[in-house]
Amino acid sequence: MNSQTGQKSYLWKHFENIEDPRTSYLIEHKLVDIVALTILAVICGADSWVEIEEYGKSKQSWLETFLELPNGIPSHDTIARLFARLCPKQLQSAFLDWINHIAQVTQGEIIAIDGKTLRHSYDSSQNQSAIHMVSAWASNNNLVLGQLKVEDKSNEITAIPKLLAVLELNGCIVTIDAMGCQKDIGKRIIEKGGDYILSLKGNQGNLFEDVKQLSDWALKNNYQQIINEKYETIEKNHGRIEKRRYWLMNSVADFIDSEKWVGLKTIGIVESERKILGQKATLERRYYLTSLDHGVETFARGIRSHWGIENKLHWCLDVGFREDESRIRKGNSSENMAVIRHIALNLLNKEKSCSRGKKAKRLKAGWDNDYLFKILSA
Repeated sequence: MNSQTGQKSYLWKHFENIEDPRTSYLIEHKLVDIVALTILAVICGADSWVEIEEYGKSKQSWLETFLELPNGIPSHDTIARLFARLCPKQLQSAFLDWINHIAQVTQGEIIAIDGKTLRHSYDSSQNQSAIHMVSAWASNNNLVLGQLKVEDKSNEITAIPKLLAVLELNGCIVTIDAMGCQKDIGKRIIEKGGDYILSLKGNQGNLFEDVKQLSDWALKNNYQQIINEKYETIEKNHGRIEKRRYWLMNSVADFIDSEKWVGLKTIGIVESERKILGQKATLERRYYLTSLDHGVETFARGIRSHWGIENKLHWCLDVGFREDESRIRKGNSSENMAVIRHIALNLLNKEKSCSRGKKAKRLKAGWDNDYLFKILSA
């Protein structure tokens, strides 16, 4: 194996210890070969089992320079059966091993945690509902750090703590929407050396109403006396003007149940005023619990970064990878393919020589083996 193909194969080494769920005497294709083929095919634009098989056949001579492929390219049925039976926890563990090898989470990294439903992963014939994945997104690095399926008849509140447990959070700021605004979740983030910004809404009852009432009163008094930091941004674009005002209040001891939130130091307020030419202006105010004790600009950066997970992760998966259209759903295959897409997205994000969108980069990788090698080596 030459140095170039040796570099190509380093990724697969993180998947060599996955337990093979197949009957040993019936195995014709190595598990790591099938996983590697699938990752490569998805990078290059394949979105179904048939497309993965066809990619393999068209690139077989090149693939054989770094994959063993003792019996050639596996059929799409063989690939589908493997991913349906493959243990998702083991694939996710291999993903974490790989991402921890390639990603350096730096001090102050903002990690946005949010969920996404794979809309066509349901299977009515098997009484299987659509799966919902919770992902952790490193905003500075533009990388998925981890993911976890929300168990059936459960919700993100139970999945988020499990995801936090496998992440390196020391020195990071974790942002979560209102579903994850829970005392235990905030406590876990603090215990792992991180800070939190948690969206506060009506699910926190009295605390939310207390914060809202004080904010309304403060607005009438121009936020005097209770605001220790403020910051404002203005964006103008195609006839739209949007002003965002950020405030931090440090008088948290006066709020109901504030002492039950480990690490809570300030209440964050964000006010968005939007004016579109020819339309009535709109005003929206949101509230946050945060362990940040200073730095309203850091708070603002955290809020903007959390909003970014929608277009940098979820939108890319839907538009660039057609995730919501995917009919892959048998057994564990939907969950496992979500991890494969995250691997492909991370690799495409790390490769900077091509400035095109994800769809164009996927096509280029399929046409040009040298460019695919750049992606694998990024």
